[in-house]
Amino acid sequence: MNWSAFLQYLVSGLTIGSFLSLIALGYTMIYGIIRLINFAHGDVFMIGSFMGFTVLTSLASQHIVLAVLVGVALVAGMMVSGLVGVVIEKVAYQPLLNASRLSILISALGASLALEEGARLIFGSGFSSYPDVLPTNSFSLGGAQVSWVQVVMFLLSVALMVALYVFVHRTPVGTAMRALAMDRDAARLMGIDVQRVIVLTFLLGSVLAGAAGVMEGLYYTQINFNIGFLIGLRAFTAAVLGGIGNIPGAMVAGLLIGLLESFSAGYLSSSWTDALVFLVLILVLVVRPTGLFGERVVERV
Repeated sequence: MNWSAFLQYLVSGLTIGSFLSLIALGYTMIYGIIRLINFAHGDVFMIGSFMGFTVLTSLASQHIVLAVLVGVALVAGMMVSGLVGVVIEKVAYQPLLNASRLSILISALGASLALEEGARLIFGSGFSSYPDVLPTNSFSLGGAQVSWVQVVMFLLSVALMVALYVFVHRTPVGTAMRALAMDRDAARLMGIDVQRVIVLTFLLGSVLAGAAGVMEGLYYTQINFNIGFLIGLRAFTAAVLGGIGNIPGAMVAGLLIGLLESFSAGYLSSSWTDALVFLVLILVLVVRPTGLFGERVVERV
């Protein structure tokens, strides 16, 4: 066995998986609160990547310190994505929360198409290339070449995930979110502002997706208006695999899906990647619908 190749695929898979984990967290948080899938979430990720692209192309020639330049792009992508997520909640979800699930599903798909077509009209249908601003320094790990960019992106993604976990489990607002996830009516009777918590959930999930969008753009350098579709489906698969509504499960499953992508592309072919990822989705739904870390709950009607 070629261990250097194995380690190379491992490092690549963890890097990709960390991006998927950030996106999957948005799916799983929103489902945990309102029991619905935000099918526009992948396009929020896309908006974040284009915002990072806009900032970097505007400032790349200004001789700004690299850390500041990337930091500004990252913060801008997170802020704009967060704003878009809140607008989606206000326009596409809030008016329909008491309507049928089919109505909300159609509204979410409409929001997704609106974001995609808006990005296509603004940025064009072709690929946009991120400026080549990141260093290419790397080090050897067991024969594999690991770039410092991969290390920093992975650690940053983990830091964001840990920050979210601490926020949800160690703050009063996080306690309100968990209470709402357990029983919306009981949470309302306890004085929790349900609508405010729902908006905050959309905001946090979208902010994380925006961060993933900027990092993905920096890592792969090329983006276009429909990148959110497939990546969103992969992240959704990770959310289901981890146990939809389970935050630690989404983190772990995102990494697992990233590893599956990397190893399948390395040992088989990249053309098999999506087939295998969606096969995992089907198998999880058939064999263990609650996911790896999910618990079976009673559906309230």
